[in-house]
Amino acid sequence: MKRYIITVFLLFSFSVFGQTLTVCSWNLKDFGKSKTDTQIDFIAQTLKNCDIVAVQEVVAGPGGPQAVARLSDALNRTGTKWDYTISHGTSSDRYSKERYAFIWKTSRTEKIGEAWLEKKYNLEITREPYFARFRLGKKQFTLVTMHAIPKSKQPETEIKYLKYFPESYPSDVLIFCGDFNLPESHSVWNPLKNAGYPPAFTGQKTSLKQRCVNGNCLASAYDNFFYNQAKVNLIDAGIIPFYAAFEDLKEARKLSDHVPVFLKFSMI
Repeated sequence: MKRYIITVFLLFSFSVFGQTLTVCSWNLKDFGKSKTDTQIDFIAQTLKNCDIVAVQEVVAGPGGPQAVARLSDALNRTGTKWDYTISHGTSSDRYSKERYAFIWKTSRTEKIGEAWLEKKYNLEITREPYFARFRLGKKQFTLVTMHAIPKSKQPETEIKYLKYFPESYPSDVLIFCGDFNLPESHSVWNPLKNAGYPPAFTGQKTSLKQRCVNGNCLASAYDNFFYNQAKVNLIDAGIIPFYAAFEDLKEARKLSDHVPVFLKFSMI
């Protein structure tokens, strides 16, 4: 691995916008006991300037929670105290069952109450979303992270249920994040957009190709945020191109086949 520094991301911790948070979301590809200590340390260095991290594709077995604990320990060694919460396994069959995790800097935010897997549509959504409430100053917001079924299985058939959550949680300031296996341009997002939940970015590819072609290493626009525009002030959003630290994209893909995405925001 080459030395990994993305200068612009380091600036996120120093804001002129007052009370802000940076949320990062990353599908970490079979995140479990197969991840080496070197990989865990690299992930921690990549994420250390985030304030909250939502992780998708945590292994459902014991290796998944252990990997999250290892990552939290590695983040703690970067000089800031972190805490975490891990979901139970999703309601899907053993071939699709996964966990989610939230990891956060305790100096920047706190989790309010217990996080939960949303069971209302667990028969319609293979890996039901994971919810957690967090504090930003005197206000609070709710992160909703999801890993949709693969594109070949038509993720729009389950993403369509997200439009009901703002009505189900009228007092919560919802921010949806995750690996949706579908671009924000798909019409299934229109009801959520029309309800005041735009995507954080458009046309940004977030999954890795098998190999780079003419310097282009990204394949599909699958990961994003959809946020409550009436209550959330978007400051910045984008990707963290961790693969640039690797000479070979195949080596990068051993870590993950997705890049982390970030959302920096304040609250209105």
